[in-house]
Amino acid sequence: MSEMDTILVEHDGPVTIVSINRPERKNAVDGATARRLFDAFRAFDADPESSVAVFTGTGGAFCAGADLKAVAIGDREKKRELGGHDSIAPMGPSRLRLSKPVIAAVEGHAVAGGMELALWADMRVVGEGATFGIFCRRFGVPLIDLGTIRLPRLIGHSRAMDLILTGRPVDAKEAFEIGIANRLVPNGEARTHAIALAHDLAKFPQACLRNDKRSALRQWDLEEEDAINDEMQGGLGVIASGETLEGAKRFASGTGRHGSFK
Repeated sequence: MSEMDTILVEHDGPVTIVSINRPERKNAVDGATARRLFDAFRAFDADPESSVAVFTGTGGAFCAGADLKAVAIGDREKKRELGGHDSIAPMGPSRLRLSKPVIAAVEGHAVAGGMELALWADMRVVGEGATFGIFCRRFGVPLIDLGTIRLPRLIGHSRAMDLILTGRPVDAKEAFEIGIANRLVPNGEARTHAIALAHDLAKFPQACLRNDKRSALRQWDLEEEDAINDEMQGGLGVIASGETLEGAKRFASGTGRHGSFK
């Protein structure tokens, strides 16, 4: 396998599928792979033909975290610098705040840094045999891909502290019950269901969808009054684009009523 083969990028109409392809390492991420993941998602966000990404792994695993074998021998490409939303993180894209949705399709293990990558996605479609967990707890490897930030926000502080401090495994059923997983699907079907969901999202008016995603993420940075103003300013931009008027006309003609999304 060449180095470039460690990340696979496929296109299915408006859906881009990004796969970690290191099955011999349970898709653990070394420095070079982190860089290629970062570049792949930056390219997706800049691609005018792509609306939604599906993020997954090959060989029955999502990602086992950082490649500690590479770390043990001195991974010169591993990045550990401070940085903001546009900078590369140790696992690659986990600091990026993309304008478009990312759906993680999780089978097998999504642990340690791999769990942090799954938390970076906007939604998670999870196979019934999947396992999450801060497994790096046992090896003294810190959470530095926003795991200590995103996990409490996603499932609440108390539950997050349980997982962060104990490093215990979390099966798919519990992950769904506490809010890590958005969809629970039969084993082996996470990718298929995630791609179908991505196509559903791609059918919506995209300026509005992307602004609402942006506002939902941005509000964490702001005081409440500033968040209210930011939401309104973004919404006014969508309205000014004409997308809202077009949707209102579709509604007036009878399209999309009574819960129909067609």
